[in-house]
Amino acid sequence: MRTPLPAPSLHTSRLRLRAFEDADTNDLFALHSSAHVLRYWDSPPWTERERAEKFIARCREMEKHGTGTRLAVDRVSDGAFIGWCTLDSWNPDFRSASLGYCFDDAAWGHGYATEAARALLRWAFDTLDLNRVQAEADTRNVASARVLEKLGFLREGTLREDCVVNGEVSDSWVYGLIRREWQPARLESGHSNDG
Repeated sequence: MRTPLPAPSLHTSRLRLRAFEDADTNDLFALHSSAHVLRYWDSPPWTERERAEKFIARCREMEKHGTGTRLAVDRVSDGAFIGWCTLDSWNPDFRSASLGYCFDDAAWGHGYATEAARALLRWAFDTLDLNRVQAEADTRNVASARVLEKLGFLREGTLREDCVVNGEVSDSWVYGLIRREWQPARLESGHSNDG
């Protein structure tokens, strides 16, 4: 059995990344039940609150089994839950993992996704001795692609028709970030206009 991987508590100038709590259930359900937020997601919006409870339980399972971490993201200025960021599919042998994130549409356009993902990547490269991080984005999701590119990810290819959600077929871009290309200080002092 692998060593547990306790969720870190990370801070940036505007955000706090922390372990999910049961109290996040309603905010998480509101986020994932929004068809607008999930329009480029690989599954349909949630319709039952129970899905949020299962999501939080899976976060704890990831930690317990040492396969990754999924963190709630709060805005420091008002304490509001604005989304989440994850590093999962951690493979210590290959020194690889996958990055993902989901943010409320009210938080779009302020650079929060970039800021949160950069904090998580910094922790992951320092703590997990990663060599490679992979991420995927729906080819229609230009904003998410911009976030990944600002973080230093390179587009490596396209997964053709890899998702079918509610009968709609879509392609995904595959992005990769290699340790030697990781620049943790990029845009540290400035905030972008999107993501």
